[in-house]
Amino acid sequence: MEIDRKAFLESLGDADAIKKMDSEARADALEHRMLAELNTAIASRQNGGLQESNKAESSQFESGKYPTAAEVEAQIETRTYRSDAGFLMVLCTGANAKRLAPMPANPTLLDFFKLRFMDTANHVLQSANLAMKNGMSEEIILACLLHDVVQELIRTDHGWWGAQLFEPYVPKKVTFAICYHQALRYYADPSVGYEYPDLYRQLFGVDYVPPAYIEETYRMVRKHRWYMEPRMVAVNDLYAFDPSVVVTIDPFLDIIGRHCKQPKEGLGNDGSPVAHMWRTIIRPDQPL
Repeated sequence: MEIDRKAFLESLGDADAIKKMDSEARADALEHRMLAELNTAIASRQNGGLQESNKAESSQFESGKYPTAAEVEAQIETRTYRSDAGFLMVLCTGANAKRLAPMPANPTLLDFFKLRFMDTANHVLQSANLAMKNGMSEEIILACLLHDVVQELIRTDHGWWGAQLFEPYVPKKVTFAICYHQALRYYADPSVGYEYPDLYRQLFGVDYVPPAYIEETYRMVRKHRWYMEPRMVAVNDLYAFDPSVVVTIDPFLDIIGRHCKQPKEGLGNDGSPVAHMWRTIIRPDQPL
């Protein structure tokens, strides 16, 4: 996916506002924009003739008409949500929220993909599809399929949150890969064909430096026996923003069946340490 560098930087505010953002915040802003443009492009093609509201929404993203960082900061005390809330709370397209379809009484992972992971599904399905085409292990394919869906709930440190969300239900190697893909995306590994993205240099400058905790995490993971799992999630993550590609979940159903525990009570109803996270995704409009 081609990103308009000028429009993206303008969306962050003036030079002083951009300078105040740490590199992790700028990287998250980039991923947010790429998700939004991917979903808008796919929706445009699938819908054929867009209705006027969708045309206006698409035009907004094409023209780069986003609030500046200074304008966003000025809004903090005027609203009742934080900007790093997940996409179920604040849609990545900037459109008004729509009434969500009710979930089944005993929801499975597939139900969440169909009814709640609307903003992240296109990207993670493409990522898993790339991993499958590249001959990755089933653990890596599953990690690619799940690595970003927690952004429907929360965006900050989504690797760690995502690993926690799935920890009771998938192999430890999968949660390790989900957790640490976030840190590895900043560090090249030519042995597997992962170079530091030129996109980062173009958008953030040659002096782009991740926060200290990301650097410390990278050094730890680089020495770990499972290093290659999160590394391959990063490899199959970067290029999974192709608006010409639509992937369904069907090719991954067998992998989900072999590696995911589906509680009979349903996700969110099984009393696990993370059941509350699944319930929040089920009922994001619940005020208390």
